[in-house]
Amino acid sequence: MIDLLYASPMAVMIVGAFTLMLLSQNKISLSKFNIISIIFLVISLALQLYIFNDKPDSEYLFESAFGKTFIIDKFSKTFDLMFTIGSILTLLINMDYFKSRKYFNGEYFAILLFSVFGMMLLSHSNELISSFISLEIASLSIYTLVGYHKNKKTSSEAMMKYLILGSLAGAIFMLGVSLIYAAVGSTLFNDITHYVHTTNIDDMGIIFVGASLIMITVMFKIGAVPFHSWVIDVYQGAPAPITMYMASTFKISVFALILRLYLVNFASIHDFWIEMLQIITIATLIGGSLLAISQQNIKRMLAASSIVHTGYMLIALSSIGLGAELAAPSLMFYLIAYFISAVGAFGIISFLSSQEESDFTYDDFKGFADRRPYMALFMSIFMLSLAGFPSTIGFLGKFYIFTSSIQSGQILLTALGILTAFISVYYYFKLIAVMYFYSTDEQKRTLTIDMSTILIFVMAVFVIWGGIGTNLISVVPGADGLINIAEDAIQSLKTY
Repeated sequence: MIDLLYASPMAVMIVGAFTLMLLSQNKISLSKFNIISIIFLVISLALQLYIFNDKPDSEYLFESAFGKTFIIDKFSKTFDLMFTIGSILTLLINMDYFKSRKYFNGEYFAILLFSVFGMMLLSHSNELISSFISLEIASLSIYTLVGYHKNKKTSSEAMMKYLILGSLAGAIFMLGVSLIYAAVGSTLFNDITHYVHTTNIDDMGIIFVGASLIMITVMFKIGAVPFHSWVIDVYQGAPAPITMYMASTFKISVFALILRLYLVNFASIHDFWIEMLQIITIATLIGGSLLAISQQNIKRMLAASSIVHTGYMLIALSSIGLGAELAAPSLMFYLIAYFISAVGAFGIISFLSSQEESDFTYDDFKGFADRRPYMALFMSIFMLSLAGFPSTIGFLGKFYIFTSSIQSGQILLTALGILTAFISVYYYFKLIAVMYFYSTDEQKRTLTIDMSTILIFVMAVFVIWGGIGTNLISVVPGADGLINIAEDAIQSLKTY
């Protein structure tokens, strides 16, 4: 009975997806589809909050039927919350965008819920095949959503590029799984962990090759250099709400798999990947920075800068391998910080896309503070957070990651991370500068108070609260509360 309760958030999601799929054949307005989707997401969120502090910290789901294939722990519950909240924000902030585009229909909302279900299943997976299936459920949904505007050339091109490269990455993942199965005789994470801990390192050649192939796939999914070639084109070609969803929610879902594999299954053989991981991190930080500097389109700049943020997260990952205790919680905290900042920044781009046709280059934002002073203020807060400016949640995220990097002895990598953070000031502050230091002849627009603007305001408050807030307001975790949540999530990985 308790397993049914723990699985209910995912069950609600899949029931909602099929319900929307059936309703899509009826003539229902997009607003109603949106509301129905949000209702299912909110029910799932309420169930997640209800079971969030339940004991024990780790338990296998339906063990008599599925064995140890699926697990529920604080780690997976934390990721579930982020996926669900990210999806709710995507739908609420983009309500006007959906109404302004005729190509959306009921199936769009069904596919979105399928992707959330896939991501939730991924965070609970304790076995390689189920991880692959979960990842593909989420990925195939995202491929479809990227190309949803089928009459737009850039959207179709982005989908094809993402689909082909993503399929190749999936094939590489399966090749890695088959090699690990050949060595271990099982794809359960527990069995892999036992094999790795009890086998001489000289006899683990196949494990190293198989695990490395899986790592290549996850590096592709998070857009690390040199597996990043799809990122900018896909982010630009996708409809604005999907870009927001990919940057804020789908990106962090892959880290649910990375952290579980890296912290639990391959913990005793970290040394094998350290140098390789450091090289990828350096390439990601430098490559992402060079790409971001050269962009004139804001959407492409944010896409390129997301590669740099991947580099910061990889610094924490290599610090884990070198034994820094703060590294894993700092990575979880950074995921939360990036999630909040990215939802806000991409949310504003989506909000503006619903009201005006524009390429959103730097020039298009000249005098933006005169035309839309409140939106300019919110965008500035998100840019400051992404750049790591003090008193924002982004600053604390970088502080924790660089501290863990120093703790692990990676001085040069820390210095490069700080250098690229300074470089990011150029392209983030450039947007702030063009918004405030240029005048415009266009008439000032009155701020419309609706769901989109309210949520963007709330995210801006969270950015500040996450940087300076305390736990005085118990229901709204500040910086200390968020790092405690991150530590609890990581700790739950070590209890089974």
